[in-house]
Amino acid sequence: MVHPVAVGAAVHGAAGVAEQRRQFVYGLHAIGAIIERAPERLLELWLAQPRDDRRARELKERALAVGVRVQPVAGEALVKLVGDVAHQGAVAAVRPLKPWDGDDLAAALSGFGAEPLLLVLDGITDPHNLGACLRTAEAAGVHAVVIPRDRSAGIDAVARKVAAGAAEFVPIASVTNLARTLDLLKERGLWIVGTDEAAGQTLFAADLRRPLAVVLGGEGGGMRRLTRERCDFLVRIPMAGRVESLNVSVAAGVALFEARRQRLG
Repeated sequence: MVHPVAVGAAVHGAAGVAEQRRQFVYGLHAIGAIIERAPERLLELWLAQPRDDRRARELKERALAVGVRVQPVAGEALVKLVGDVAHQGAVAAVRPLKPWDGDDLAAALSGFGAEPLLLVLDGITDPHNLGACLRTAEAAGVHAVVIPRDRSAGIDAVARKVAAGAAEFVPIASVTNLARTLDLLKERGLWIVGTDEAAGQTLFAADLRRPLAVVLGGEGGGMRRLTRERCDFLVRIPMAGRVESLNVSVAAGVALFEARRQRLG
């Protein structure tokens, strides 16, 4: 059992964390990914008691090995930190990544190589879908993800948990004007390809071996008009079954890995 004073101290410390604009990440996999790839960003770790299984012990040992303070707390304390979510008994405070805007994205393009691959999400409002898209993007080798600042889910704790660590490593540009950002990408030599179930060309017939930004629209409504007008061409994922569309994160996976397949081939 955790002493009440310890719980109170942990929650009080969390308030201080919030004041310092630190971010919370929860879940064993997401926290483990930070320790593995960016341990300097990890500031503090809270582990629920009496959990003492192998995965929790390994996470604690890895955190201690990189000099991070680990505090055992009651499960209720973690709920106060991040809410009633599937935290798996582990919550960490991390230094946030520097947020990108359109200018940061433009400056970084030259470092992405001859054939950059970007994912543009036009108004994904569900943080679970956003997190899943980030996880897919990282796995497919996407150089950056672009989202609009308004009418879009933010990179909150839910999105970070679903992303399973990807949100800590894929650069995310949150832009005030998505149409203007797409114009900027086109000026820099990228082709803008939008996904649309009514497109005449299939994804698999399109040439994706070029500097590319793949655009997916939000749940239900798809791409907005101004976004669609910026696309150089549209593609559709050919459907063999009776359902009319795929979940946006699944569609992102199909499109991004087809681009990766063509580039590897």
